Amino acid sequence: MNLSLRALSVAAMLTVASIGGAVAQDNPEVGGAAMFADKNIVENAVNSADHTTLVAAVQAAGLVETLSGEGPFTVLAPVNAAFDALPEGTVETLLKPENKETLSTILACHVIPAKALSTDIVGMVEADGGEHVVDTVGGCKLTLKAADGKVTVTDENGTVANVTIADVIQSNGVIHVIDAVLTPKSAM
Repeated sequence: MNLSLRALSVAAMLTVASIGGAVAQDNPEVGGAAMFADKNIVENAVNSADHTTLVAAVQAAGLVETLSGEGPFTVLAPVNAAFDALPEGTVETLLKPENKETLSTILACHVIPAKALSTDIVGMVEADGGEHVVDTVGGCKLTLKAADGKVTVTDENGTVANVTIADVIQSNGVIHVIDAVLTPKSAM
């Protein structure tokens, strides 16, 4: 009996240790918060102090359910400073209910309908001779480039976003933190 309890106790400790390791998966912190591989994109994003504007926009656009879905998604997540860099009043205007469709399109231009880690992106860029064009959920075409260990994303208007934190694993995809807001050709 004592041996059985000990074996059960060891098994329980191993299970807890393996769950803890699977949850963290060496994910980087984002916005001062731990990011957990067993949580979805929305569940993790709401904890990042650097993504409060993005979270508010996702809520205003009605995309919480979509980005909480199965995926897989690659989300290019602009930090608050990226939204702050837009012309004055832009964010406030986009958050109005009458601009929900435009906001939704802009946000969907930050979502690639596949899980693409940085190594995948570098591989696609190299295979295509220096840049790779991807289609987003929002119908935008983004140009991915990789050089000197850095990945950049260029939208249809020529805005270049740098990936500042790559490969934040989620249960339904991956997040890459970027430093600019990407927009479709007709949005701004």
